[in-house]
Amino acid sequence: NNTVKIMNSSLGCKTKSHHGMTKAERQMNADNKLRGFVTGKNVDIFMIAIALAWYHVGQAHAQSEDGAPQDNSEQEGEILSSTAVLFPWFIEIMGVFVYYFLSRYVPALPYTACMFLVGLLIGYSVQRVAGNAVTESTTLWLGIEGEVILLVFLPGLVYLDSYNIDVHMFQQAFWQVSLFAFPMVLAGMTLTALVAYYIFPYGWSFDLSMTFGSILSATDPVAVAVLLSELGAPSRLQMHISGESLMNDGSAIVFYNIFSARFLFELGINGVGEDIGWGKGFAMFFRLAFGAVAIGLAFGIGVVFVLYHLNRSLSGEDNVVQVVLTISAAYLAFFTSEILSGCSGVIAVLTCGVTIKSFGETLINDLKLAVNFWEITEHLLNSLLFALAGVVWGDILSNNRYTDTFESAFEGKDWGYMIVLYLFLMIIRFALIFGFYPVTKRIGIGTNVRESLFSSWAGLRGAVGIALALSINSDVVHLTSSGAVDESTRAKYLDYTEKLFGFVGGIAFLTLVINATLSGPILKRLGLVTPSDTREKIVKNYRDHVVAYTLGQYVRLLSEERFHLLDFSVIKKHVPFLSNITYEQLMNEVHKYKKNTPVHEFVEPNLENIIPYLYEFDQPVAVKNKNVEVENISPERRRVLKDVRRQSVVNIHK
Repeated sequence: NNTVKIMNSSLGCKTKSHHGMTKAERQMNADNKLRGFVTGKNVDIFMIAIALAWYHVGQAHAQSEDGAPQDNSEQEGEILSSTAVLFPWFIEIMGVFVYYFLSRYVPALPYTACMFLVGLLIGYSVQRVAGNAVTESTTLWLGIEGEVILLVFLPGLVYLDSYNIDVHMFQQAFWQVSLFAFPMVLAGMTLTALVAYYIFPYGWSFDLSMTFGSILSATDPVAVAVLLSELGAPSRLQMHISGESLMNDGSAIVFYNIFSARFLFELGINGVGEDIGWGKGFAMFFRLAFGAVAIGLAFGIGVVFVLYHLNRSLSGEDNVVQVVLTISAAYLAFFTSEILSGCSGVIAVLTCGVTIKSFGETLINDLKLAVNFWEITEHLLNSLLFALAGVVWGDILSNNRYTDTFESAFEGKDWGYMIVLYLFLMIIRFALIFGFYPVTKRIGIGTNVRESLFSSWAGLRGAVGIALALSINSDVVHLTSSGAVDESTRAKYLDYTEKLFGFVGGIAFLTLVINATLSGPILKRLGLVTPSDTREKIVKNYRDHVVAYTLGQYVRLLSEERFHLLDFSVIKKHVPFLSNITYEQLMNEVHKYKKNTPVHEFVEPNLENIIPYLYEFDQPVAVKNKNVEVENISPERRRVLKDVRRQSVVNIHK
């Protein structure tokens, strides 16, 4: 308001108060404000998107007014296999828009949770919209086999996590992490299975309940790990969470392989599943685990050997080939261990990644290229996996395959049991962490109560659990579709696995939305991210460095004639580091510029448009730097400077 008054007084105009405005002027003013808000916040784009989505749903309902699912069985045979290429890249481009929205408006909400919702909306419309290229492509992905899901997603997701781990701290915390990964996973799997077996009213067998427990025992702290790194949480806590996730993924998949084989044996199909006894189960566990370690170690050593011979920094092509070598080794190690040898592919990839990190990191010519490539791969796979999980979840929730109407396979009581399961999982997690606390605080790198509290809260479920649930559901769909079992048996077991996947997807979504979102405030509340004096000094020194460098570059530009008329108020608005500089800092940089520039090249910088913004006009300027000579400013000179500054503001608004 003061600026407007200055401008109007200088122009000889009179201001009109808000109450003096006419009704039409006030309406126009309100319209302009609303239009500015809508366009500035991109609300118009989101409103258009919502309108298009609503129109799409309306068209879908118009095509099925009788409420019956459209029979696409004949059309499925006509869908070209090339259509499958559309779904993953459509999901990735949707991920770009989701990321933009979250990063600008809701940064606390996890990206993977939103991709799950995107997939859910697509899955809900798969059987309602016919002749749509996206839904046809999605239909092909719904029929993907379980083994293919594991082969596509797990190697790429596990390798980067294993490569990013701090090897030296991992060695020190090995026994702690092993305790988290094996005894704790076994206990958590058993307790979760008991909840499903005795509390759920679905008649699940004990083997299916144990399969369900093994899937939910795999934690995925991706969202929390990023948060810990950003907030500067203790490295010990970061190691506990990331190390536990890596190790228990491997052990959970080993238990999953054992109990899923026992569950599939219940189908009674020749050659499907295996009746594994306790003795054979223990032998199978050690074979799956230690055999995978041997395979991963062999691939890791082989990669290190090849990296040594490709270690020529003069050739850019060698850098690319090194990255290709790492991704090829990760997927081949998983395939060799999981498919050819019958061992754990996750443990093989984990061992391969740690081996390459320990002995081959110094042999990689362009480490930044390798890490960036794997980060891109992880982002693509996470986006696709969570969207695919949402698609399957939406398909299960929207349609019961054995009715003639669109009827959800999840009823009201199922949602209630999902909330009960979430609460039980949280109780089990806290009980296990503090049950093993007397041991974990005395071995390895130790722990404390606050870190244990946060570790209990940070037990998110995510990529690995979703991949396993997708795999078991897909296996049952394919095994029972060939007529090997009667229709009632097929319907019963499909209902079992669909319910199982529904619970796994729901728990993953709840932990991402609730646990991951509240992790930041809980970290701060527990005092685990309080910056130390050293950290504050480092940040302050870094900021001073940036301010000095930026100001030095600005002084150099002011010596060029084309920048003489550039107003400092504009610079302050767009370069935050220059918003609070002092006269002393400016003169220091001018002195450095004069000292470091040859005499024949030195041009005096024009400070006319910056000096007025650095004086406190009500008090005399005091500069303590001995290298800067400052003359006292007379009252007359101070008035002149005030007039110059006022006139510059008026010119800007003009």
